[in-house]
Amino acid sequence: MIDIIDAHAHLWLQQYAEVPGGGRVRQLRNGRADFFGEERQMLPPFMIDGRNSAEVFLSNMDYAQVAAAVVTQEFIDGNQNGYLEDVQTRYPDRFLCCGMCHYLRPGFVEEAAKLIERGFKAIAIPAHRLPLEGDSRIWLNSGEMLEMFRLMEKNGIILSITLADGDLQVKEMEDVISACPDLKIAIGHFGMVTCPGWQEQIKLARHPNVMIESGGITWLFNSEFYPFDGAVSAIKEAADLVGMEKLMWGSDYPRTITAITYRMSYDFILKTPRLTEAEKRLFLGENARRFYGFRELPELPYIKNMSE
Repeated sequence: MIDIIDAHAHLWLQQYAEVPGGGRVRQLRNGRADFFGEERQMLPPFMIDGRNSAEVFLSNMDYAQVAAAVVTQEFIDGNQNGYLEDVQTRYPDRFLCCGMCHYLRPGFVEEAAKLIERGFKAIAIPAHRLPLEGDSRIWLNSGEMLEMFRLMEKNGIILSITLADGDLQVKEMEDVISACPDLKIAIGHFGMVTCPGWQEQIKLARHPNVMIESGGITWLFNSEFYPFDGAVSAIKEAADLVGMEKLMWGSDYPRTITAITYRMSYDFILKTPRLTEAEKRLFLGENARRFYGFRELPELPYIKNMSE
């Protein structure tokens, strides 16, 4: 049996966000949200109260036989540090939760230090949503960012980061990696794989402490839908660039399960004949277990469906 670990998921009790650039997100009824002025199906419609809780996710994980998950953060969900600290305390063997700072204002190094004191083992930066143009641009290789990254490196804190499309922020990340060679970095959304230049993000994993996770890959290949053959091709191409030992599966739960089930977000990997069993084991769990330091994982038996 393969130990499956989800390297990219989200949790919240209330989705209420002010997003850089003036956008906002407000939860509505029946799993919907006001997303930048447009009503969108943010959650499956049976999640009627807008709560995306750890308990509902654990039920999905147990059913899909996913042993553990990394809970990252995104500006569009609002800051979830308080809730995720509680989740990490209650379910330490199932979740590794990322803290998140307010990167738009000075002083976030002190915020990061407090998150570390509170027990967070990782810090998330949704860098693709930072201001990216003109004088307001926030550079990942700025003085305060590098100060925070050095603090994280010193304390063994993992950086979970999603980058803007293509290679826009790749040079900045090269500077970060050079300045902090022992900082463990997980780059999300598989380099925004359907956008031109995505391979440049993947190549960052040629550095020893950088990994790539596939959170959102089924969303990015949603137009072709299951069994996501284009996603399998992208995984093989990325493996050719950096090695399968540098790649990790991630679901981007819960947004992706408005279109597919949670199990479908990985079983297209299990069922493809284009990857070896050894490659599947690395991608679906072994790499994440090593990188994030998960230890005791639960045994999750398959429960037969009523429809079988």
